[in-house]
Amino acid sequence: MLFIIQWSIAPENRNAVMARFAKTGGLPPAELKVHGRWHAVGELQGFAVVESNDLQPVLHWTMDWSDLAHMQVSPAMTDAELAPILVAAVSKMTH
Repeated sequence: MLFIIQWSIAPENRNAVMARFAKTGGLPPAELKVHGRWHAVGELQGFAVVESNDLQPVLHWTMDWSDLAHMQVSPAMTDAELAPILVAAVSKMTH
């Protein structure tokens, strides 16, 4: 299952986040496949798209940072996964 993990950092936590990231690389648990991680230039926020069949590695990774950053996790779907669901929903609306 795919997840979008968004984070925002309060200005007072900026230096602590930078130090932790420099030390750890922000590496996720081995069970978590990271499709990409993006940081907003000049902003204290970013997001990652990750994949896991288990929610626990997602929780572990966000807990590693939740003392310094607000973390938001949302389940996600690709177009290919979502399309049949939308087609079925539209079909029900027209009948």
